[in-house]
Amino acid sequence: MVVLAKDILILAGVLFLHQQGAMSSMKAVRFDEYGGPEKLYIGEVESPIPGQGEVLLKVFATAINRADTLQLAGSYNPPPGASPILGLEATGEVVQLGPGCSKWKLGDRVAALLPGGGNAEYAVAHEGHLIPVPGHMTVKDAASVPEVWLTAYQLLHFVGHVKGGDRVLIHAGGSGVGTAAIQLVKLAGAEPIVTAGTQAKLEKAEELGAVAGFNYKEVDFADQILEYTKNKGVDLILDCVGASHWEKNLRSIAMDGTWVLYGLMGGAKVDGPILGGVLRKRVTIVGSTLRARSTQYKTDLVQAFTKNALPHFGTKLIPITDRVFPLEEIVEAHKYMAANKNIGKIILSVQGDMTGTSHSEL
Repeated sequence: MVVLAKDILILAGVLFLHQQGAMSSMKAVRFDEYGGPEKLYIGEVESPIPGQGEVLLKVFATAINRADTLQLAGSYNPPPGASPILGLEATGEVVQLGPGCSKWKLGDRVAALLPGGGNAEYAVAHEGHLIPVPGHMTVKDAASVPEVWLTAYQLLHFVGHVKGGDRVLIHAGGSGVGTAAIQLVKLAGAEPIVTAGTQAKLEKAEELGAVAGFNYKEVDFADQILEYTKNKGVDLILDCVGASHWEKNLRSIAMDGTWVLYGLMGGAKVDGPILGGVLRKRVTIVGSTLRARSTQYKTDLVQAFTKNALPHFGTKLIPITDRVFPLEEIVEAHKYMAANKNIGKIILSVQGDMTGTSHSEL
């Protein structure tokens, strides 16, 4: 009988999980009915098993995203085949390889983009959706990367086709996607302009490289942008707000500009004579999501990000984390996000030392 090295690694992973008691059950964030943060609790669930081309991760840290709050409320169901457990990302260690998995080995430290299942002690991820964690990066910083940085990279490069010299309007400049987008716009040689609802968020955006920032609660940001750009407007808008900013976005955008809509935090219904402005300015409006994209699309996105952006972390790019909550404080973490006070990511610690790097024992 021939025993392959890969078979030994897979068996080693299974033995490790058996010793850890993780083959049968694990702790995970659960909810039994739709609603608010108070519906969440930590419960025991069956541990996932990696399928073809997948790996099993021991999760060190995960995070909260707006999509999680929407799923909890019953308005954003996971795509077919995805775990119903909340969590679109996780950082951890590869502890088991599924059949056909050839890109990773046991013990690799990775950050994973997930369609669900991240808010748990173990999570399954497609091998093409893993980002290697650089040796200098802490677990906390790595946990801040997958969902928001890949979303921002996608919006700018795969959808918005940003180029050097563009002026880019980023709404929610203090959010996870916003703080990532500011830095990626600068890296592309373009100019980030942001809106936010507090002075603290505007100051953080400026610290990260925003050339201008406006408090949408206090000023007409369209008037301010037109003044700043000498009536030329912005070339690209990253819009997670929707209806409440619609008219001002249309006034802010330049001729032949691109408007990428990736969220509806300000509502989905728009009234008024807006189509004439879209036609007159030859605006391209594109809707974009990430969670339900194809496996190959996400693989291509992760590869592009790993090649073009990951090498700049630690120098030009900095993950921004607002607060870290233990997984057991999931209710408090969701309440904190609902208050909309965070600047950057809200992280959940699951297992291990959040300050350790990929060379540390966790």
